[in-house]
Amino acid sequence: MNIKSDFLKEIGRKIILIREEKGQKQSDISYKTGLETSEISKYEQGKINMTFKTFLKFAQALEVHPRDLLEFEFDIKKYESEV
Repeated sequence: MNIKSDFLKEIGRKIILIREEKGQKQSDISYKTGLETSEISKYEQGKINMTFKTFLKFAQALEVHPRDLLEFEFDIKKYESEV
């Protein structure tokens, strides 16, 4: 268990959920953000760290408020030794 990687995975899952709800493909997000499709995939899988700027690019590309990307269950208590 690692708080950083688990949190990034949750953000990635949320990006996928919103993207699919809006009927968008990774290539659509790639076009709107200027990121490579392979990078989009890695962000969605939580494999690479996301800067705040990139986080905002995703929100803008998905046409959602940034807080919408953070609306998920995350039990911070599981990570007490890491915080």
